Amino acid sequence: MKDSKMIKPSQFRLAAVALALAAWMPLQASAGILDDDEARRAILDLRAKVDAMSRDINARIDVKADKNVTVDMLNQHEQTMREIAALRGQIEVLGNQIAMAQKGQKDLYADLDARIKKLEPRQETIDGQTAEVLPTEKQAYDAAYARFTSADYAGAISAFQDFVRRFPTSAYAPNAQYWLGNAYYMQRDYKNAIAAQEAVLSNYGTSPKAPDSMLNIASNYAELKDLKNAKKTLQQLVKKYPDTNAAQAAKDRLAALK
Repeated sequence: MKDSKMIKPSQFRLAAVALALAAWMPLQASAGILDDDEARRAILDLRAKVDAMSRDINARIDVKADKNVTVDMLNQHEQTMREIAALRGQIEVLGNQIAMAQKGQKDLYADLDARIKKLEPRQETIDGQTAEVLPTEKQAYDAAYARFTSADYAGAISAFQDFVRRFPTSAYAPNAQYWLGNAYYMQRDYKNAIAAQEAVLSNYGTSPKAPDSMLNIASNYAELKDLKNAKKTLQQLVKKYPDTNAAQAAKDRLAALK
């Protein structure tokens, strides 16, 4: 009669599989929320449990008083070992899935961070003054100014008008309005040039571009042979912005008009 304390093959086989599955299933269910350290610890713990279970089964078989182990018990032991091997394979797959998911998450965060930085305001120095501007503002202004410097005055007019419409409070807006007037001047559209420069004075009177706008207004009046308004504008410039380079240029022109 066999020892009554001997564990039946079916009992330890079921216990082994249940232990492995019980350890593996929570890990699989929580894989989506584990961080790197937690995932590694969970996988190491599960591997340790599987190894311990395997050693325990082998030890129980080795210490049995009855060495005439039945064929059925050996078969069940082999089946259990196969199941343990399958669980180890699943552990490896799960570990790879966690690593891939975490890498994808990190890549996503890096991409989002880069996108956010592209939308954040940046410090720019404009006419000696520091201001915060959006990257889209700078890109639009630079594109319009590039058209002006390449002598595409019609394109520059359209681009500067669009800029002022889209970004009326931008630190670049006074400059855009100023160069809009210059683009009209280069096309000999003096009336529109005057209107554009007057918009600098009315909308951005404290801008460093305001004195230059007045000087350009006088130049446009001179081109129209309206010397009266040209002289009047130069006098106003000297009075309103006396300590500027534009005021000195206005004084020189007034002296030439006498």
